[in-house]
Amino acid sequence: MPVRAQPNRRDDQAAFVLHTYPYRETSLIVEAFTRDWGRVAMVARGAKRPRSELRGLLQGFQPLTLAWFGAHELKTLAKAEWRGGLPLVGGAALWCGFYLNELVLKLLPREDPHPQLFADYEQALADLATGGEQATILRRFEVALLAGLGYALPLLREADTGAPIDPASRYHYAFDRGPRRGPPSPGTSLPLVKGATLVALAEQRYPDAETAAEAKRLMREILDHYLEQRGVESRRVIRELRTLDGATRKESFHRD
Repeated sequence: MPVRAQPNRRDDQAAFVLHTYPYRETSLIVEAFTRDWGRVAMVARGAKRPRSELRGLLQGFQPLTLAWFGAHELKTLAKAEWRGGLPLVGGAALWCGFYLNELVLKLLPREDPHPQLFADYEQALADLATGGEQATILRRFEVALLAGLGYALPLLREADTGAPIDPASRYHYAFDRGPRRGPPSPGTSLPLVKGATLVALAEQRYPDAETAAEAKRLMREILDHYLEQRGVESRRVIRELRTLDGATRKESFHRD
């Protein structure tokens, strides 16, 4: 009996799992970020069964090679193999990884290829896994993500005049234009930042904690604008964990 052809089959695709959720009794729906096809949703049939080889593979932050087929938006996973070559993210850095995954899930359309962004994502995971400065890694990926989606941030020149940003001046950041000198018009809530913060974001170098904190606030407001105010759950979890960690440290200090 002839084997039925699998429509639109894709083989040997470098990928990472962004998220999984249950599908029927024994299967999973997998949201994957792939190098050549962007974000792809697929059914992993039988992946919840105790003896399924897929159970241990379909985890976040593991470099995989996937194959799938299907003519509709929801594909069928045909094969998954561990690709290797990347240290695994662990500890507190895991939550930074979940944050990256949530941004990709919420901002990247399905089946919209972004090979450079895939490389940026893979590099961010590698840097997190090897103990890199988490805030710097997150800001770098946020800027790369927006650029990949066509929302590249003008950071080094004033929107109105084209003049170089003055590190000593204050600017408000207009989402559709870029940095404009001085405070925003009354009644608007556009973010106000130092010129030095814009330069730091462009160069990905943060000379002090104040500049790093202001860059974080600015990127949060810009991302929230493009997320259309959809919440980012991983931010809340990270905040709560840091609050809990700070309380634990304080309690330990007084006890000692």
